Amino acid sequence: MPIRLIHDRWVSKYTETWAAGLVDLKRDLETRVEKVFEIYIRTTPQRLWQAITDPETRARFQFGARVESDWVTGSAYRVTHDGVPGGLIEGENLEVDPPRRLVQTYHAIWDDDVARQGVSRVTWEIEQVDDSCGLVVRHDQLAADADAHLYGGWPMILSGVKTWLETGRELTTPGSLMYGGETS
Repeated sequence: MPIRLIHDRWVSKYTETWAAGLVDLKRDLETRVEKVFEIYIRTTPQRLWQAITDPETRARFQFGARVESDWVTGSAYRVTHDGVPGGLIEGENLEVDPPRRLVQTYHAIWDDDVARQGVSRVTWEIEQVDDSCGLVVRHDQLAADADAHLYGGWPMILSGVKTWLETGRELTTPGSLMYGGETS
């Protein structure tokens, strides 16, 4: 009842529309977005997990970028590239359940504008499907106006890991041509 009395006294019928508009604006600005990517790969969950967590293998399908971590819950991870002195991505491993699930915070740091986008979350889910694996990568907790560079590379990365695991060859993608090239 006291809240209603405050409302009636301070929010007149003339300002109610403005107050409601501000509440809607706050809700819209705080809305978070989720991007979901799914692919099937002819491999085992163990091989797929190894590809995601091994620095040399990861470089084969993620544009030459390497991931470093000790892969325990609560530990840090970092994605680096020889061409980027400060690193690309840093975060924390929130859940590490090999070879099924990896949940990580994701803070892109490759430039100041992207770093200001803040922290989001990436979840890797691996499921055995006969002689293959379903891989779902869920990138969520993104701002509604998030820079597309934060999540736009996932289709190329997932296509690259599929090609690498199924053929042993690197996939030529716009990202690999621009940043990767052949790794040894």
